Amino acid sequence: MEETRRERKKRLTRQRIAMVAVALFAEQGYEETTVAQIAAAADVDPKTFFNYFRSKDDVLFADLDHIHELLLGAIVRRHPDEGPGEVLVRMVQDYAARRRPEVTPKRPEELSAWSRLVMSTPALQAKGLYVMLDLQRRIAEALLEAFPGELDPVTAAAMTGSLIGAIQQTTLESVRLGRTQDEMWEASRRAVEVAARGLLSVRPSAEGP
Repeated sequence: MEETRRERKKRLTRQRIAMVAVALFAEQGYEETTVAQIAAAADVDPKTFFNYFRSKDDVLFADLDHIHELLLGAIVRRHPDEGPGEVLVRMVQDYAARRRPEVTPKRPEELSAWSRLVMSTPALQAKGLYVMLDLQRRIAEALLEAFPGELDPVTAAAMTGSLIGAIQQTTLESVRLGRTQDEMWEASRRAVEVAARGLLSVRPSAEGP
């Protein structure tokens, strides 16, 4: 559907707040930057900030609920002829197809600034670790529900970890090398191809775990 003027205005305001916040984090430090400073630099009221973000760290870890919905929804819609490996591969492919047009274009230096912030700030490191572990746990649980009695928890965890880990590491390396956002998406696609070689070898057992 075509974006309305109101939706476009909200999207641009959200983008402006996020860009200003990352710039301030990089300039004066994450811990030293306040929501009031971000709001002032973005020329919005502090209440407006909280209309778009729940907290300061949400600027860097935004849209988690939407991301989870896209990923887990693909598993719930499992095709009858799919094994667990096929489901996970399709999950990432469907996610990329739907999510990529929604992501704000960023220059390599902006991607690098985000990465440096998360990797060098203890509070953000902890947040990032929690986010990734929680995502993997939820995907593994959804996979077990999609294959009741056919897949054991350890195998589901191993499959999920190998896929998410491959994507995460190639994304970080792409950013470290100063690649463009399009090249980062391509690196993620290649990571899925590599991980899929192992994932597709796993077949559900008719006898159960």
